[in-house]
Amino acid sequence: MNSPNAPQRPRLLVLQGDEPPPGHERIDGHPGLGEVVYTTADGLASQLPGTDVLLVWDLFSEALASSWPKADTLAWVHAATTGVDNLVFPGLVESDVVLTNSRGVFDEHIAEYVLGQVVAFAKDFHRTWALQRERRWQHRESERVAGKRVLVVGTGPIGRAIGRKLAAVGMQVSASGSHARDGDPDFGSVVESTLAERGTDGGPTLADALPRSDYVVVAAPLTDATRGLVDHAFLDLMPSHARLLNVARGPIVAEDDLAEALRGGRIRGAALDVFEGEPLPEGSPLWNLPGSVVSPHMSGDVVGWRADLADLFLDNLARYLDGRALLNVVDKSRGYVPG
Repeated sequence: MNSPNAPQRPRLLVLQGDEPPPGHERIDGHPGLGEVVYTTADGLASQLPGTDVLLVWDLFSEALASSWPKADTLAWVHAATTGVDNLVFPGLVESDVVLTNSRGVFDEHIAEYVLGQVVAFAKDFHRTWALQRERRWQHRESERVAGKRVLVVGTGPIGRAIGRKLAAVGMQVSASGSHARDGDPDFGSVVESTLAERGTDGGPTLADALPRSDYVVVAAPLTDATRGLVDHAFLDLMPSHARLLNVARGPIVAEDDLAEALRGGRIRGAALDVFEGEPLPEGSPLWNLPGSVVSPHMSGDVVGWRADLADLFLDNLARYLDGRALLNVVDKSRGYVPG
């Protein structure tokens, strides 16, 4: 089902965090809607009965799972995020409710962030900034970016945007995905995302690609298959000069294993924008381990990103009211939009 049948003047519920969507007046006064209600996680259960459409604007809220028994008329849930791991709980997955996400909004933003982190590592900017604060003049040689080999874990739109951006500066780009293949338009060769020596079809895997990678960029959705993928076995396959970047979801990386690898010099660095628990606790060793760069889940957040999310929802809302196919329909059994 790509678009549920919209009742006449459906009821829309917005699950917001601290603030409603920007320009929410466009939603409030939409001529095709009936009642429009805003709630926070605490009030979700009481407001769900009679709701036809739910906009999850509280980006990482898990409140819908506990409130699910109250969703008696819900037909469509739209997430103002790309990742929907907080929404693919059994009740929703097994229901007829259509789930859509905000795929496409963050692709280029995150790709620029990754490019910036790669350049910062190669040109030793972090050390330069630290030396400047100390008023120390210390000449060093830096690395080239062009010619370095980067493996992108994840072949969705964000991973592809990253691959194109890094290829544009001369990096040799490959990827890992659900199955191995050659001739991919953005990556050329794709290996299977498993640490086994051979893939399910006998093709190459991460065990082949990781030892040849100078940079590894995690850009995959959080699913049962990717949770904890980057563990000690994964990190042990990376060369000691390699860097890891995670712009996907924190639980894909086993943080204790990563801390151990950084502490022991088994890899040279890690740029992390997402974590198992957010905010990152003050006591986490990742704040100050050698080569560790921490940013507060902001790789896709550029000026105007909230307005872009609202525009995408309003486009999909018009489609829903007109009975047209919705954009970004999630395969709930996989946890992401296929294709």
